[in-house]
Amino acid sequence: MGQNAHHHVPMTCAVVAQKGGVGKTTTLLGLAGAAWERGLRTLVVDLDPQANATSAMDPASTAYSTNDVLADARSGVAADAVVASGWGPGIDLIPAERALEHRAVPEGRDSTLRLRLALEGVIDNYDVVLVDCPPSLGELTRNALAAVRLALVVTEPSFFALPGAAAALEAIEVVRGSNNLVLRPAGVLVNRSRPQTSEHAFRLVELEAAYPNLILPYVVPERIAVQQAQGACVPVQAWRSPGAREVADVYDDLLDMLLTKAAETVADLGVSSTMTFSTGTESS
Repeated sequence: MGQNAHHHVPMTCAVVAQKGGVGKTTTLLGLAGAAWERGLRTLVVDLDPQANATSAMDPASTAYSTNDVLADARSGVAADAVVASGWGPGIDLIPAERALEHRAVPEGRDSTLRLRLALEGVIDNYDVVLVDCPPSLGELTRNALAAVRLALVVTEPSFFALPGAAAALEAIEVVRGSNNLVLRPAGVLVNRSRPQTSEHAFRLVELEAAYPNLILPYVVPERIAVQQAQGACVPVQAWRSPGAREVADVYDDLLDMLLTKAAETVADLGVSSTMTFSTGTESS
């Protein structure tokens, strides 16, 4: 391939949280829905043994899972596990299953690189690749972080928000320093915020003071439409209600931010002139 050839670079992002119940999978599904609405080719990799993203995306068949992918870990083997989601053409999934828990411990040398190796060549077929991590910072999350360029930390404005965000950001830096030099924190998303309550307002100020450059300027409101859409196994963007549209607008802004940061990450490598990057919108 000539030096001036154009290489397609997908936006790859892991959605990370130190603890459960903060809306990590909901955030990932919202981003996948924003990509679906734009017609971007999207792959969701479910690395959470709870498999909530898999359930919400309602694939017709799941012959193989991320458990099988990590157990094999040959270059490009993830292609065998890709299935069409129930969301329609262009939105694919590598499903999870409960047995994925067995992969949550290191398995020999370069154990953290198993997902990255398995996805080699596979992600080139997509514009957006989103990885849902388990609510911990163990081996599965380290595999996700080693395979992507961006990591989005999701938290809620609670007593555990600051230490949880700090631990997640530290994990990102550890993986970046050890085996993924292109990894960048995309920011910290405060989910389910109710700033009118004094506790949420206090925790939000606390987070902003600790991470002024990383707290994202988006607040995802808590709306029943999110649960309704997940229960119907459709993107929230396809749910027809004012609450769904309000949430969808936030996820659209969040996807814009991630696409922009991904393009900047590619530029950081000094090779942006030889790469194309799809955003799903026409540049002005």
